[in-house]
Amino acid sequence: MSGWKKWAPMLLALALGTASMAQAATQTIKDVLGREVKVDLPAKRVLLGFYFEDYMAIGGEKAFDKVVGISRDAWEGWRPANWAVFTAHRPSLASLPDVGEVEVQTFSVEKVLALKPDVVVLADWQYKGLGPDVKRLEDAGLPVVVVDYNMELQANHYLSTVLLGKIAGEDKRAQQIANEYKAAVDQVQSRIAAAKLPKPRLYVEFGNKGPAEYSFSYGKGMWGALSTLAGGDNIAAPFVEWYGPMNPEKVLSAQPEVVFIAGTEATKNPSSMLIGQGVERAVAQQRLLAFTQRSGWTNLPAVKNKRVYGVYQGASRTVADYVMVQFMAKALYPSLFKDLDPEANYLDFYRRYLPVVPKGTFTVGM
Repeated sequence: MSGWKKWAPMLLALALGTASMAQAATQTIKDVLGREVKVDLPAKRVLLGFYFEDYMAIGGEKAFDKVVGISRDAWEGWRPANWAVFTAHRPSLASLPDVGEVEVQTFSVEKVLALKPDVVVLADWQYKGLGPDVKRLEDAGLPVVVVDYNMELQANHYLSTVLLGKIAGEDKRAQQIANEYKAAVDQVQSRIAAAKLPKPRLYVEFGNKGPAEYSFSYGKGMWGALSTLAGGDNIAAPFVEWYGPMNPEKVLSAQPEVVFIAGTEATKNPSSMLIGQGVERAVAQQRLLAFTQRSGWTNLPAVKNKRVYGVYQGASRTVADYVMVQFMAKALYPSLFKDLDPEANYLDFYRRYLPVVPKGTFTVGM
């Protein structure tokens, strides 16, 4: 943690610059890729590619008064129940222009240019996926700022939060949220370090394909990185660099002591891990238990000891995902975190920073 403490002040200074937030002014900021970007801040017209809830939490609901377009499928398509909750509260979200989605190659530079934003905010994976199209935006005079929560790097979470606050004109609020994230992760890691216990072996899988087929596990990013922050020994790390399925035999031979199956509210696959907005706990448990019936899994330590858990995919890659670090750490080291209630902390984040509070199941055990 000493390295993190060393870098935090410098990251904050890089993001905040020197100009006052009292009035809009052209400022040079550094994004998570270290790119220097000149942009008028706070921005009056924002094109938002991803991290929609984070932007609203950090900037307040009023921040969306300045959003002129979004990559809609990355919200509505991926998390339809969550989208429905937000649009029921704020119907104007449904009328925001859609510029397309990067992963399915529908993102339209022409649509972005037509909206004339002051700044284009992209996730790191979107920036890399767009390739030369980013230069087309910049050549047209549009500043592009890259933020990142997907990699689950503490420095990126912190800096991205500060940057979004600066774009929205909410430095103080952003600083508070960034500090809360840091404090929560620090608490988990300091307790684990003090206990000096062996790292439990864990396996994480996105359960979107159901028990019949092994889906993505994670190496450096997302759930792989979250499991590292939570003090686990990720069995996928030697075999999966970023994300991809593990060979079932390798999972069995690694004998994980704890298993996490991630899921969403999506109902396209009738056997997928179902968890999230509007999902009843009993239903989430049923779906989770089905994974333990896979061939060979009854002999896994995690299954024998009932240490198989469901986690909500929508609660990863966000500034609020410190609650998933807490949940995973509590599953890995139950004696160290009896005082923590991660799911309650997740809902409390919404109560404090967002205009809606989701209802459903976001963590579950056997």
